[in-house]
Amino acid sequence: MKSRKPNNLHIRLYGDKTLREVAKPVTEFTDDVNNFIADLVFTMYEKDGVGLAAPQVGRSLRIFVVDPFWFNDDGKKNPLVLVNPEFKEFHGDVESEEGCLSVPNIFEPVQRAESVIIEALNEKGKKVRYEADGLFARALQHEFDHLDGILFIDKIPKLKRMFLKKKLHDLQRTTDQSGRNIGELPL
Repeated sequence: MKSRKPNNLHIRLYGDKTLREVAKPVTEFTDDVNNFIADLVFTMYEKDGVGLAAPQVGRSLRIFVVDPFWFNDDGKKNPLVLVNPEFKEFHGDVESEEGCLSVPNIFEPVQRAESVIIEALNEKGKKVRYEADGLFARALQHEFDHLDGILFIDKIPKLKRMFLKKKLHDLQRTTDQSGRNIGELPL
């Protein structure tokens, strides 16, 4: 495969229909899939994310990337690619604040498992297994939810979501009638 420069992909915002779809499994590691993974990793870093899932850039594929420590580790990048991931174990509960590139400027506490074990395929199609806790476990759970059409705001109490109604409505206004994100936030 010929090497190419990765592309910075457009982040889909709340209201985009792809964010609410259950993503499809990857059945083959084609050049298109490999290029997309490179673009996903590039975009995660360009947008200062700790993770990014395929639905967040408009692709209904069970792929996400994470690197929860790059911004703390002198900028050293060590992206992990997870294709067709499956959680094997969850342990404990912990609440911590979350945000999301697809739901900008909203941060709320979310209850998640304290530690997890997850299995997936990496970018080469090889099986990988991670035991994670802390921010790493949180990032894995957050990105995995995107593959099932779940946003972190779905996990906050209904009363709190009511207080976010105007912000969410403003984000939703950035989509067209088919539910596709069409641009930046309105002024």
